[in-house]
Amino acid sequence: MTRPDPRQTAALSAALSGAVDLSAVKARADAARQQTQTPASPAGGPGAGNGTPGTSSPHVIDVTEADFQTAVLERSLQVPVVVDLWATWCGPCKQLSPVLEKLAAAANGAWVLAKVDVDANPRIAQVFGVQSVPTVVAIAGGQPVDAFAGAQPEPQIREWIGSLLDALRDKLPGISAAEQGATPAEEPTEPEVPEDPRFTEAEAALDRGDFDAAERAYQHILDTEPANEQARDALNQVRFLARAQAADPSSVERAAAAPDDVDAQLAAADYELSAQQEVAAFDRLIELVRRTSGEDRDRVRTHLVELFELFPASDERVVAARRALASALF
Repeated sequence: MTRPDPRQTAALSAALSGAVDLSAVKARADAARQQTQTPASPAGGPGAGNGTPGTSSPHVIDVTEADFQTAVLERSLQVPVVVDLWATWCGPCKQLSPVLEKLAAAANGAWVLAKVDVDANPRIAQVFGVQSVPTVVAIAGGQPVDAFAGAQPEPQIREWIGSLLDALRDKLPGISAAEQGATPAEEPTEPEVPEDPRFTEAEAALDRGDFDAAERAYQHILDTEPANEQARDALNQVRFLARAQAADPSSVERAAAAPDDVDAQLAAADYELSAQQEVAAFDRLIELVRRTSGEDRDRVRTHLVELFELFPASDERVVAARRALASALF
């Protein structure tokens, strides 16, 4: 068993989300744009699709890019979520998936199995750096904590899951609740805090996939409360998401053909960030700062700083890029 780099699901970064705190925002927007797609359901669907027996267990779910945030990352705050990355053409997947499904059903909610068809959801596979299937990744507290690749014998999988639960039982409240026959929903909950209707309006716009309306709503909050950090961060995230919708691999080719075209370089950096290539995006714009001057340089610097603000200030990539930017400017 191997331990993955937690940065692989950083809010699944800009593509989905983690280091970039965009995942919840993007998941809502993606869900609105993909309402015609089949929603997540018990694993009878992909189980049958990949040649494994279906199961009606509520603890075995199908997951897509649209609902990964809520189905996996948010759920992993309560119990571990074991992500089974499989493909219909994969023989070993047909051996491994039934074992995982059986164990998840027997665990009664102490952990959840999330099944991901990598062909239908390539961005999830990209985030985890999947090189072969089946690949299994355990998520806890919104971060990957352990993983293995290939079909494993059932006793070894049982031992792996047992070790996982033992390590996380004191950290995730849903494990003990499930083992005692309760569910996290039955535990006392904190009184709900009334929602700010201004943020509700912005989130409703995101639910519709209307980035322009969401941007206007967050900007309106800032117009009346310039120090509102929540609105400022959300506005920056929404602006990036809107740009990311138009980003594609060809933007990198266009930027290579026009190294002094500021618009092309900014678009390429947005694509690289959305494709989990954060360092490449930062380096591109830092070098552009070195080559430009006047208004163009200010524009590039502002764009780069906005990208920095999508990440925690302590992120090592941001810290290094900020130092490089300071060197390029002075």
